[in-house]
Amino acid sequence: MRLEWLEDLLAVAETGSFHEAAERRFLTQSAFSRRIQNIEDHVGIELFDRTRKPVQVRPTMADKRDQIQKLAVDLRQLVVDLKLDARVASNRVVLASQHSLTAALTPHLLKKLRQQNETIHVRLRSANLDECVGLLLSRQADIAVIYRVPGEDHPVNAGYVESAIIGFDRLIPVFDAGALDDLALRIAGDEVPYIAYPGNVFFGSIMGRLILPRLSGATRLMPIAETALTLAALEMAAVGIAVAWVPESLAKQRIRDGVVVDISEMLLSCPLEITAVRLSGTSGPVASEVWSQIAQLPPQREPPTIGTTDTVSAPRR
Repeated sequence: MRLEWLEDLLAVAETGSFHEAAERRFLTQSAFSRRIQNIEDHVGIELFDRTRKPVQVRPTMADKRDQIQKLAVDLRQLVVDLKLDARVASNRVVLASQHSLTAALTPHLLKKLRQQNETIHVRLRSANLDECVGLLLSRQADIAVIYRVPGEDHPVNAGYVESAIIGFDRLIPVFDAGALDDLALRIAGDEVPYIAYPGNVFFGSIMGRLILPRLSGATRLMPIAETALTLAALEMAAVGIAVAWVPESLAKQRIRDGVVVDISEMLLSCPLEITAVRLSGTSGPVASEVWSQIAQLPPQREPPTIGTTDTVSAPRR
């Protein structure tokens, strides 16, 4: 059953006149009558009683009128959706973003991209670092937005990818502002309760290589809980469970609100670069345009002032 046939049937049912229905459908009455006859021939029954004026809907048609109306509405919407999907597909770019960046900085990046080209449709896939790299290598993502420790290589051979620094961040220790005095006493006693990350995730690697070894020795490190989610770690720090090392961009609003405190001066922080990465070689025109826009964007904020851009900052006690 064609959409135009459904609309023809509804036009007759609503006007009660072949003449008025033909005008509504922008057809001559003879052409419209032939269309109605073709519909009836197709379904094998008469749908209208032509012997009465105005034209009467036969019971079979009357019983199905609401269903016909719904089908017509659904088919019209389907046409609209198909056209919209075609436009979206031709302007789609897939970005893979590390979870912490998805929550804090990637939305601002997308806003800037849309300001330059509002026709771009971005599909954002949030994942951990390894998954972002996997999506990129399998070409399920056009561009990955991921963290990197300054001076360290990306986990993909440099000959296969292009990268651009699009911002700076820090992995900072934070804790409940209302319980800071108690924490300071524990740190003064060489005890650091902290939220751990699994060793196979990016921030777990940083903690294991660049943070915890520099806190060892006289300091007693006490992992109180473990999570792969930085948002969860931030919440645990906010209620005073333990210190959490989280991206400064993620904790910024909580720090401004006085919920948590950046205790980098008491413990260690680590500078981070926010980078965009894509596979070298050819890519679609939309992905290439987006990459060009990203590469030309100024970094989202200045490099951190605590420590240097290539070393972990030292604690101050």
